[in-house]
Amino acid sequence: MRTGGRGPAAARNAGWRSTAAPWVVFLDDDVELPAGWGELLERDLATAAPRTGGVQGRLHVPLPADRRPTDWERGTAGLERAAWATADMAYRRAALEEVGGFDERFPRAYREDADLALRVRDAGWALVHGARTTTHPVRPADDAVSLRVQAGTRDDATFRALHGPRWRERAETGRGRLAWHVATVAAAGLGLGGLLARRPRVAALGALAWAGLTAQFLGRRLAPGPRPGDDAFGPELRRMTWTSAAIPFAAVGHRVAGTLAARRGLDPWPPPLAAVLLDRDGTLVHDVPYNGDPAAVRPVDDARAVLDDLRARGIRLGVVSNQSGIGRGLLTRVQVDAVDARVEELLGPFETWQVCPHAPEDACACRKPGPGLVLAAADALGVEPWRCAVVGDIGADVGAALAAGATPVLVPTPVTRPEEVAAAPRVATDLADAVRALDDRLPGAATDTDADPDAADPQGASRTEERAA
Repeated sequence: MRTGGRGPAAARNAGWRSTAAPWVVFLDDDVELPAGWGELLERDLATAAPRTGGVQGRLHVPLPADRRPTDWERGTAGLERAAWATADMAYRRAALEEVGGFDERFPRAYREDADLALRVRDAGWALVHGARTTTHPVRPADDAVSLRVQAGTRDDATFRALHGPRWRERAETGRGRLAWHVATVAAAGLGLGGLLARRPRVAALGALAWAGLTAQFLGRRLAPGPRPGDDAFGPELRRMTWTSAAIPFAAVGHRVAGTLAARRGLDPWPPPLAAVLLDRDGTLVHDVPYNGDPAAVRPVDDARAVLDDLRARGIRLGVVSNQSGIGRGLLTRVQVDAVDARVEELLGPFETWQVCPHAPEDACACRKPGPGLVLAAADALGVEPWRCAVVGDIGADVGAALAAGATPVLVPTPVTRPEEVAAAPRVATDLADAVRALDDRLPGAATDTDADPDAADPQGASRTEERAA
């Protein structure tokens, strides 16, 4: 399942929402599971109390036996003490659903798991440590890795804005070195200011303070590391020297940027929906397999009223439809376009039509349940995928939404498989009910477009072969 590089929070959300299991286990892609891990996991989950929302696996980071670890190796080893790290963390589905999963305003693999743990605990769930152990090797890294990870201090500002000034204590993250970095940057600024103002004593004082703080930081990083004579000492000394000079500026710069962004106001999460993308056959109109006849188009009950209400509320509308009849040689694109035109004539305009013309065996990038159609529709509308909802009648529609980061709603028909219904995060009885299921994220007040709940589909739409149109 691909999510377009939107970060680990988005990837994990797409993953857990695509399953129906009562427990979801999150693992980093570079961990190694020892023999017996599965049995211990089963025991951890079976013995969890009813209000236990998560069970963390114990992490083991192998370090070199013949020398002291490098700065990067020690940083990775810190995972052994990390609270509720999703390198191996099992969450109860009910807890994830209650808090809405991972907050995708955390785009990096840095604070998204701590934020989730805090919200789960605030919701009244307990988090506990399990008996299973997972091996987390130290991944290869270049010389600049310690500088790049300072981007995570932007997420610290987001975390503080969401959880208050005592967020480190509540999230069990440790104190950090931001105050020392601020002092180092201030000293450098004092020295530079004195130089520009031609005040040599001020410049010298600032330079000495900067040099002292930088040397202290370098010493703290080198002291636990490889010793002179070790093969790793020379490369480590080189890395630590230049990154110790650069890290304070990077850390403070990222923190300032994150703080300014937070003060401008964080976007709500989940964000309000800006667009609703709809499957065509079986969702907007009764399904006629491989239909190329505009005269056979029959909208589902209340479709026009529901869509007009969404338009009145400023919601962008689009259609995402697999039409494999083109690829199978059963339809032409001209016929499909004629049917689409009739749909618009009956139901009003849609701002984008995204159609996959390929057969399943073509292995294209657009066919649902892949995210291609949803991503293309979002791009055409100028809307982020996570601000889109996708309404459809089979599992492929749900899968496409989840893969793209959109919000799915399944409106089953007689051909919808039971397992697809069971796996769907949201299930509605009809199109109007699907909109009601999204109402908490839609702007404006809905009008009453309810259909008769006892009304039956007179056609009994069938898809037979075309399970993903």
